[in-house]
Order: sequence, then C-alpha cells, then structure tokens
Amino acid sequence: METATNKAKTGKFSPFVIELLIIMFIVEFVKGALLITILPVYLKTSLGASAFMIGWALAAQYIGDNVLRTPVGWLIDHLGYRTIMLSGVLCTFISVILMAVLMSPGWIVLACVLLGAGTAPLWPCVITGATEVAGENGKATVLSVVYMAWLSGVGLGPVVINFFIHGAAYGPSFRLLLGCMTIVVVTALLLPRKKSAEPRERQEEAGGAKLPLGARVQQYWREVRRSMSVSPLMFPLMFAQTFALGILTPILTLYAKDVLKLTSLQYSMFLIAGGAITVVFLLPMGKIVDKTGIRPYLIAGFSCAAAALLLFTYVTSMTSLYVLVGLLGIGYAFIIPSWNALIASAIPPEKRGAVWGFFLTIEGLGMIIGPIVSGKVWDVYGYHAPFVMSGCVLVVLLVLQMFISIPKKGMVR
Repeated sequence: METATNKAKTGKFSPFVIELLIIMFIVEFVKGALLITILPVYLKTSLGASAFMIGWALAAQYIGDNVLRTPVGWLIDHLGYRTIMLSGVLCTFISVILMAVLMSPGWIVLACVLLGAGTAPLWPCVITGATEVAGENGKATVLSVVYMAWLSGVGLGPVVINFFIHGAAYGPSFRLLLGCMTIVVVTALLLPRKKSAEPRERQEEAGGAKLPLGARVQQYWREVRRSMSVSPLMFPLMFAQTFALGILTPILTLYAKDVLKLTSLQYSMFLIAGGAITVVFLLPMGKIVDKTGIRPYLIAGFSCAAAALLLFTYVTSMTSLYVLVGLLGIGYAFIIPSWNALIASAIPPEKRGAVWGFFLTIEGLGMIIGPIVSGKVWDVYGYHAPFVMSGCVLVVLLVLQMFISIPKKGMVR
C-alpha cells in the first residue's frame, strides 16, 4: 500500500510536500480573490444583493470550512490524502463555476457554502501531510513554508485579480480562477492514495472493523484522547491566538480609510509591508525554532505583536506606523512557526489527521467570533478599542504559555 512517507521519499520538501504547497497556494489565491475582491462588489453592483445577503454569503463560507475540519481530519486518517483533497478541490471547482454562470444572490450563497465545504480539507491535509514527512525535528521549518504559501496566496489573489476585472465585466477574472482550479485538480490527482495503513490495521486488530460506523468513530476518538498528552490550557490558548487575529480582520480597512484617511495605494503598501516581512522571516525562523527550541520565540513573538497593537492607534506619523507594521510582521514571523510547532508536538503521529482537524476547528472559531466582537467593540468604544483588545489578548497568551511545559523531546504537558 502506497503511503505518504513512501511517496515523499526523503526530506522536508519532497514532491509530496511540494504538491501540498502548490494546492495550498492556488486554493488560497482563488479564495482570497473571491472573498476579498470579487464577491462583495460583484454581489452588490452586478447582482443587486443587500449588505445582509453579502454578509451571509461570506459567513456561509467560513462556517462551512470550520465546521467540517474535524470530520475531515478523521477521514484523512482512514481514506488518505488523494480521496479527501480531490473531493474538496472538485467541490471548490464547482462552487467557482456556479459563481461564474449563475446570476442570483441565492445561488451565490449556495456556491459559498460549497466553497467552504471544498476548502475544509485544505488545512488538515496540508498540515497533516507536511508534519508527517518533516518528522519530529523539522515541524517548525515545514510549517513556516506552509504559512508562506498561505500568506502568498491570500495576499496575491485579491491584488492580481484586479487586473482581470474590466469595469462590470467579471468574465476574465472567473476564467482565470477556473484555470487555477484546473491546475489544483490535476495536482490533487498526484497525491498518494492512502495516508497510512497503520490506523486501519490497528482498528481491525481491535475488532473495530466489525463495529457499526458510529461505534468505530467513538472508539477512534477514545484512542485519540488517550494518546494525546496536552495541557487543558492549550485549548483556550488555541482559540485566543486566532481570536486576537480575527479581531483585526474587519476593522483594518475601516481604520485605514476612515481614521487614517489613507489612499488605496498607501493602504496596500501597509499590507504589503507587514505581510512581506512576515513571509521573508518565516522560513529562517522555522529553521531556528527547530534547532534551538520553541519558548524563546513564543515570548519574543507575542511581545512584539502585542506592543505593536497596543501602540498602533496612538501614533500619528507615517514613519511610526510603518515601524509598528514591521514590528507586527516580525512578531507573527516568530509566532507562526513556534506556535504551530508547539501544537504539532502534542499530536500523536498515528492520529495526525483527526487531531489536526480538531485543533484547526478550535482555531477557526477564533476567526469566526473575533470579527463579530470587533465590530461591536468598535461601535461602542471607538476605534482604539479593537486594537487594544487584540494586544491584550496577546499579552494574556504571553503569560499563559509560560504554564505549558515544553520538554526537549517535544511532548507538550
């Protein structure tokens, strides 16, 4: 039976990992182009949808993506990478086709649901596969590259797609996205058919194959709970880490346009500055974390990011703002590899898919709830409040992560 490890041969950046990174980059490119640039304007100007309908369309995607991550992780462990990822990218392909050909807001909402369901396998498959190949001593490095692919796709999608939108004509932009999804489908066909025979063999040895599906799922999750050695504190911390980021998502543009009065070019330069710094530092930071340990870089990352956010709305000069944006980018370049290496070290190797799916669901809740809280805080307490709240959450994370022990061999307790 072909496994991911056999397919991968050797090394962190084997053909298998490269295939996963290509899928990650292109799918996030398509998703970013749709959700940030195309859909809000397309629904409003071309289809005449209300703001309420637009909100539900975007929310449907995020909810569908997050809710399905845990069951998708379980399916990866049992059905393998190719089956699950191919199902997801085909679903995403269909959603883009529906958006391109159907001229009804209701159908667009349905397409967004399919987009969420289709992208749900993306993170569990990529992170599970990449960490499986990387092994115990390469988690931070390979996860840094995964996040580089994600940030590059999310950042480039909304920018590049603007060159393919001509007034109210969206045909060229949708053709580009359909071409991208064709490449993704072909790449998904190259993935290994099976992840590993080991979980299935162990289940059969225990008599699990004779049990009904529901009983087998319960048995599997009991094994997952027994095999995890993780502090209960990790679960609220996983939520808080993405909650702090989610708080910023809906109000960054609002703050730039309404408070700072930045032009579109100036705002783009701010986003590029922060994102580029993060991307540039991610890979070297991942290698350093793998070689020297997790804790110092968690402390440095949370400290830099918290300081930048707490000060962000209290400085007025453009130079100071660029410095703080750079500091925030550096902070997240420290946080991403060290934090994900911390999480990865708590995951039993034979249950990677299910546990990563579960952990990603917890983190996804932060990205759903954060924007909701952020908008309300902005309305009630003013523009300072969301930034201060996000910074304070990072300060709490800085303190609480001290109570999670990180032994040298990586198991988190």
